Amino acid sequence: MTTTAPVPLAIERAPQRLRYGALVAMMATAFLLVTAEFLPGGLLTDIASEIGVTAGQAGQMITVTALAGLIVAPTIGLMLPRLDRRSLLVWMAVGAAVSNLVVAVAPSLPLLLVARVLLGAALSGFWSMSVTVAAGIAGPERLGRAMMFTSAGVSLATVAGVPLGVLLSQVVDWRGVFAIAAAASAVLAVVLRILLPSVPAEGAASLTTLIRTIRRPGIGLGLAGHVLVVLGHFLAYTYIRVALERVHDGGTAITESTIILLLALFGAGGFFGNILIGVIVDRRYRTLAVIAPLAIAATMLLMIAAAGSLWLVGAVAFAWGFFFASWLLIVNTWIGHRTPDRLEAGGSLVVVGFQGAIMTAAAVGGALVDGIGIGMVYTIGAVVLVVGAVLFGLSSRIR
Repeated sequence: MTTTAPVPLAIERAPQRLRYGALVAMMATAFLLVTAEFLPGGLLTDIASEIGVTAGQAGQMITVTALAGLIVAPTIGLMLPRLDRRSLLVWMAVGAAVSNLVVAVAPSLPLLLVARVLLGAALSGFWSMSVTVAAGIAGPERLGRAMMFTSAGVSLATVAGVPLGVLLSQVVDWRGVFAIAAAASAVLAVVLRILLPSVPAEGAASLTTLIRTIRRPGIGLGLAGHVLVVLGHFLAYTYIRVALERVHDGGTAITESTIILLLALFGAGGFFGNILIGVIVDRRYRTLAVIAPLAIAATMLLMIAAAGSLWLVGAVAFAWGFFFASWLLIVNTWIGHRTPDRLEAGGSLVVVGFQGAIMTAAAVGGALVDGIGIGMVYTIGAVVLVVGAVLFGLSSRIR
């Protein structure tokens, strides 16, 4: 038996009319933050060459960003318990602007890493509070539709963000790309301040609130399922390049440009998945939380089995992107509907699970690929996803 807590005042007063300008601003912020997070991957050799380090050392720019996000996600509400959440998102955009600006002028790797820690904090601060702010924009009954915009920004970043950064680097070099990202982040900070509604903090935050949220019936089980879904996906997706290099077209190995096209299909699938799933997610989030992991598991197995058919692999890549890129939308809608009085705590726990699963996948995935091969790693990832789906199915039965 669950205890029904009062819905916060900010949510009760949520406007009935969707503020599309505010939602587009959230989408643009998500796009820019995710693009900035993964830009070093596309510019790695240029960065490493100019500052005099190896590519592996420069790659730690992404690692420290994820680590900072893991730490900040559960603590941002504790550090700023009374700050209006609109102002908090504005400051996250400012933090991203400062981070990108420092990267654009940094002469050494240590300063680059410090700047990227700031970006990780900004990213997690934004994601942790995005559920609360989305509810303030659209109202709790349309939370999923509001989150669709933010998730679409992420999908757009995977399709176009990093490739656009690489293209710009041919014109203004890698430092110029980060300078442009800094300027765009600063502009978005102003836009967010103008377009977002005021969203008061939920109240005094504490670690006890997080623990009590986890202990609510079905929440801990669902969050465990969320971690397994993300872990299973990233065990495979981190090494998707290795899997795609096994693909043949009529017995001939595919080219680099074809691999890029297949990756673009993954991102395009995610974009369309966000739009279509976003329309129904508020009514079907329990079902989708089970169907999506099972569909992702199936596509991963097909990716390995269909290596001899380029067209089938392309369809599989699109379907994989369709279901996984919408996962953040699904799980945030789930936590929002299950904990309407603790949106900040729920959103923070979702981000912690996401970042922790990514770091775990990165830690063990490489050893598994080297030790047992890409086919077995994809099989393990699929099994982990199925277990995650089962846990979500069980959590929905607990009231």
